[in-house]
Amino acid sequence: MGILQGKRILVTGVLTNASIAFSVARLAQEEGATVVLTGYGRLSLVERIAKRLPEPPPVIELDVQNTEHLETLADRVGEHVDGLDGVVHAIGFAPQTALGGNFLNTAWEDVSTALHVSTYSYKSLAVACLPLMKEGGAVVGLDFDATKAWPVYDWMGVAKAGLESCNRYLARDLGKHNIRVNLVAAGPLRTMAAKSIPGFQEFEEAWPGKAPLGWDLSDTEPAAKACVALLSDWFPATTGDIVHVDGGVHAIGS
Repeated sequence: MGILQGKRILVTGVLTNASIAFSVARLAQEEGATVVLTGYGRLSLVERIAKRLPEPPPVIELDVQNTEHLETLADRVGEHVDGLDGVVHAIGFAPQTALGGNFLNTAWEDVSTALHVSTYSYKSLAVACLPLMKEGGAVVGLDFDATKAWPVYDWMGVAKAGLESCNRYLARDLGKHNIRVNLVAAGPLRTMAAKSIPGFQEFEEAWPGKAPLGWDLSDTEPAAKACVALLSDWFPATTGDIVHVDGGVHAIGS
């Protein structure tokens, strides 16, 4: 029996089969969970990728900047499952002007988009799913170590710092609902999101050599396994935390 046997999990952010979210959905199914996906924009693409999972799940449209989508999310998810035990937030976006070394020149409009999609949506998604989590459960978000000012990451780094703070406040306020809230801070991976960051090769070139355990830029499974573990009952008293899955780089001086 898998560690997610009988659990109902909502996974956002599945864009390609190279995404962390895809690996989370696959492993969750292999561990016994019923999975529902959300997609934004090109739903047909998400539906096509969903067919590569062991059991193709339903795909629900969700734009985290769309109030109506959020207000109706519980009802729309409820058409497929009678509740949720876990939610995976794998959503992040920043306009090109907010990345790539343009930190001092980025307009507020673009910064606000990055913060809305990458930070505030963590709270929005959790609140939207709360009516379906009557028996408690777990919310897990994807992070990138925000304790440092990384090259080219710019306002997305600020958004991730906000995400880490949001994680703590959500843990505080959702604990009374028996909901655990944690982040997985993965090292750099060659996902679609990473490819959109100008100068991302700086991470690719340096990270594997710095990591005590080494680092495979194309292997999303270690981060996905951490997500699945946090969704399970094996971390019953852990909340507000950040699990680093980066080969150990966060612990090593530069």
